[in-house]
Amino acid sequence: MPITMPTAAVEGVQLTVTPFRPDAVIGTMGLPTLLQLVPSPKAEEDKRALKYASGALRRHAEVRGLVQRMLKASQKGKNVTAYAAYIAAGVNGDHGSAWSTPPITLWLDGQPGAVSEELIPGSGIRTITVLPGSPVVAIDGETQVTAWHELYDAPERFGVTYERLGTVRVPFELYFGLSVEDARQIFYDRNVEGVPVAKNLAMSMDQRDIGTQLAHRVADTVKVEHEGRIVPFAKLVQARKRQLTRTDPELVTLSALRVLVITTLYGKRGLERSSSTVREDDLLVLGIDAERAERELVPLLSTLISHLYPHFAAREAISAPAVLAGIGIAAHRATSWTTEAGRLNEGELLRLLAQVRWEREARYWDGVAASANARGVLNFGGGAKDSGGRVADALLHPDTEYGRRIRGW
Repeated sequence: MPITMPTAAVEGVQLTVTPFRPDAVIGTMGLPTLLQLVPSPKAEEDKRALKYASGALRRHAEVRGLVQRMLKASQKGKNVTAYAAYIAAGVNGDHGSAWSTPPITLWLDGQPGAVSEELIPGSGIRTITVLPGSPVVAIDGETQVTAWHELYDAPERFGVTYERLGTVRVPFELYFGLSVEDARQIFYDRNVEGVPVAKNLAMSMDQRDIGTQLAHRVADTVKVEHEGRIVPFAKLVQARKRQLTRTDPELVTLSALRVLVITTLYGKRGLERSSSTVREDDLLVLGIDAERAERELVPLLSTLISHLYPHFAAREAISAPAVLAGIGIAAHRATSWTTEAGRLNEGELLRLLAQVRWEREARYWDGVAASANARGVLNFGGGAKDSGGRVADALLHPDTEYGRRIRGW
């Protein structure tokens, strides 16, 4: 008597998801599931290893190549190890709650093998099954996927354990049934259409950055009289934008204040560091630690801002990043760790700054921190790196051409 075969059941990776359009869903999955679905991009670019890989992996590499760029010899590839270290620190709890990785955007080349009915009526929550061997490619977030593979392949290298990684849930969105052309378009849209955050602004949001920490500390320390009330200077610092407009009630941006801090720490070397994260270990080159930096910089810069506050309140040139960079370079000579010739004490520094004409006028600042158009209107758009050094030289050397210009001599 023949045996009746069982009813066909769809086998594969089952995901619990919520649809947000007919061909796309969102959800979370365990890290091992992600790594099973999406092979390591780094491994797929190893031609020698790929030669002996399974047919499924070779096909996946071919599909990936249609919609993704190469990791090798790109900034994307160089970021993988640093990203893995960041994620490991987050998984270990080193960052507390202040860390995040964005949802990974996946594309399934084809359709799910099965889609269930709603698990809870009216919720939209369902399960979908991805068939074995169906190529799933990260069209956005591939650096993150590669970093997760690095972590899982060698967790001890990053100070994390398999047990911790086994508890990780990774958020994702999954598109399916799209053509290669549509997947490419999503890749383009995600990488080009969005407006990138200016790096200086991004730095000013990094609460683990020494420059940002000290900028906040200085702003909180200084008290000024504004519109008849004594308020912390922090109330007048714009933390969300890189540039101020005439209608903004704030007087300076946090990113500009951070430039002042970084150049005071490093002198002219700070111009190059102004758009890079500064960690506590980065202070070792100065022979100091974060505690000493705060102990000296907060009172020094608080005094400078208090003395110069009328010029901030009048919205003069002093709030421009290039000008604050120059002031910071000059203030560096009043720190105990400076190695530059011509050291200054606080009184000498204040006397140098007191000579300056801070009004936003071409006769003082054209060619130094700004450029003037035919009508004499100044543009300070050059930034700290372009003009900070000239401003510092003009502040420190009154008898030079620029030194005389900014003093109106």
